[in-house]
Amino acid sequence: MLLQAKKIAIVGGGPGGLTLARLLQLKGVDVKVYERDVNRQVRVQGATLDLHDESGLKALDKAGLMNAFKDNYRPGADRIRVTDEHAKVYYDQHIEEVSGDFGDPWFRPEIDRGPLRELLLDSLQPGTVIWDSYVTGIQKQNEGWLLNFENGNSAEADIVIAADGANSKVRPLITPIKPFYAGITVVEGNIYNAETNAPQLAELLKGGKIFALGDSRTVILSAKGDGSISFYTGFGSVTAATKASTIDIKDHLKVLDWFKEEYSGWDPLWYELFEHPSTSFIVRPLYCMPLDQAWPSQSNITMLGDAAHLMPPYAGEGVNMAMLDALELSEALTGDIFTNTLSAITDYEKQMLERFNQVGEDTLDNTSWMHSPAGLKKILELFNPMKN
Repeated sequence: MLLQAKKIAIVGGGPGGLTLARLLQLKGVDVKVYERDVNRQVRVQGATLDLHDESGLKALDKAGLMNAFKDNYRPGADRIRVTDEHAKVYYDQHIEEVSGDFGDPWFRPEIDRGPLRELLLDSLQPGTVIWDSYVTGIQKQNEGWLLNFENGNSAEADIVIAADGANSKVRPLITPIKPFYAGITVVEGNIYNAETNAPQLAELLKGGKIFALGDSRTVILSAKGDGSISFYTGFGSVTAATKASTIDIKDHLKVLDWFKEEYSGWDPLWYELFEHPSTSFIVRPLYCMPLDQAWPSQSNITMLGDAAHLMPPYAGEGVNMAMLDALELSEALTGDIFTNTLSAITDYEKQMLERFNQVGEDTLDNTSWMHSPAGLKKILELFNPMKN
C-alpha cells in the first residue's frame, strides 16, 4: 500500500476531514486529525445538512457508518416550504405524501452538524483527533512536513491533507489561486429555544426548512434537533452589504434595525429572527473558487472540501462534495491502481476539479437567480415544474 509506514496529517476536523480519517483507519493507515476547536464539546453552529445518495451517503456507507447515520438523522427535517416576503406559502412539502427512503437517489435525509460530527468522532480510534491545534505554519522537513500550532506544539507528517475550510492554512502551499466574491452577502444567525424566542417562525417552519424569496433577497431557515433555528438572510445589494459590514453584531437591536431598513418590504413576522438578545449573528460575504482552477499536483500534500473548492451554499453540495472527496482520495491512496502517491494525488485532484467545475457552475447559477426579481417564480418551477 502506498501509505505503508507513512504518517498522515489531516488539518481540520469537519465532516470531510473526519470521514477521510475514518476511511484511512479502516485500511490501517497511521492518521491524525489536527482540529482548532479546544475540544469536542464545542457547540457546532450552522444549518442542518442534507446528505446525497451519490456523495455524502455513499461515503458514510463505505465508512461502515450508515446504521449510525440512520440512528441520528432527522426524518421530516428535509420538508420544505417556499414563501414570499409576506410569508405566504406557495409550496408545502408538509402536505405531500411521504416518499423516498434510503437507496432512492432523490432521498436527501437531514442531519444536524453536531450529531454528524459526533458519529464520525466515535468511529475513530482514541487519540486520533488532536484538539486545540490551530495551525500557524507548515514547512517542508526532509521528504515530509513540520506543522506548528498556536499552542506551541508541533507535529511531523509524511503527507498533509487540508480539510480546514475557506481560510485554509494549507492551501497556499498548493496553489496561490484565491476565491472571488460571488456577489452575495449573508447575515447568518441561530435562534435558541425557538418555540419561545421566535414562536411565529417556529410554527411556520414546522420542523423543516423555509425558503423565502422576494425583492431579490432571500431568507432561508432550518429547524434543528436542539430546538433552535439557524437562518441565512441573503442579498446582493452593495448598500445592504456595506451597512451589514459595519453592524455591531453583538447588539441584536442594531441588527434588527438594519433588517427593517434593507428588507423594508418584508412582513414584520421576520423580525423574530433578530428580536431575542441571545441570538448570535455572523456577517458573511460569500466567495467561490474559480471554476477553471488547476495546479501542479504534489506527492505529499493535497486538499479537500472548501479548502479546495469553496462555493456558496445555494445548492446543498458543500458537505457532500467534501465527503465524496474524502472517499475518492482514500481510495486513490489505499487502492492498488497507482504505483506512487504523486500519481494517486494527481488523479484524485483531476477528478475532484472536474466535478467542482460542473457543481460550481450550477451553484453560481442558483445563487444568481435566487437573488433576482424572478427568484420566487424560478424556485417554484424547480420544486413544482408541472404546475408552472
